[in-house]
Amino acid sequence: MQVEMTFLGTGTSQGVPVITCKCAVCTSLDPKDQRLRTSVLMRTPSHTVAIDSGPDFRQQMLRAKVDHLDGLVLTHEHKDHIAGLDDIRAFNFASGHEMPVYSTVRVQKALRQEFHYVFAAKTYPGIPRVILHEINDQPFRIGEDEWTPLPVKHCDLPVLGFRLGGIAYITDANYLEAQTWDRLEGVDVLVLNALRKEAHLSHFTLDEALEIAEKVGARETYLTHISHQLGQHESVQKELPKGVFLAYDGLVVSSQMKIS
Repeated sequence: MQVEMTFLGTGTSQGVPVITCKCAVCTSLDPKDQRLRTSVLMRTPSHTVAIDSGPDFRQQMLRAKVDHLDGLVLTHEHKDHIAGLDDIRAFNFASGHEMPVYSTVRVQKALRQEFHYVFAAKTYPGIPRVILHEINDQPFRIGEDEWTPLPVKHCDLPVLGFRLGGIAYITDANYLEAQTWDRLEGVDVLVLNALRKEAHLSHFTLDEALEIAEKVGARETYLTHISHQLGQHESVQKELPKGVFLAYDGLVVSSQMKIS
């Protein structure tokens, strides 16, 4: 299966630069140090799907020139991953159809609370129109494409990463469940969160992410959900082992791994 991934955003919940911060990263003129909230776009020959819709969703769709979206898959319910759901309505207007949204029951409950006007018995004209599809830790399909959930923990919060073909995407995690290790076997491209070098209660550090990358052994590993505390892109990239890269906004990677 041919799969292409575009990094729509590679920053933390605050993005980079951080408001009021004057550190070397936040004042850097390198575009690779300017990070919107974490999200990716997954393209296969048959479908285009976004993973997460954070506060920067509108800007990300415009920047990546996305004029068609077949679905939205959500990792978890934190604001930096769902706050942009309202902007789905632009795709409603363009297609004339509801947007399929794939998430767990718990995330659906949060959506109904955060976007209560979308699910009200009497709705206001022009609101986003979505169809909620319940997923869990079992593989599911979006059209012809099979998606495999990758259960992880974000401190104590269950979060889902996803594998599509040869690409595995994991964000907001500091622990991989046993079945996720099994499902990462033979992956071609691995994406992992790497918040900073210092320990954090709910995210992998750089060293922890590198340790996992070595165990998984993917052809390429990309690090995302990066904070300004990690350091400037150019400097950190020089420290990384062969085959490991800091992702940056707008980066496109692909896998043509054959799936039996």
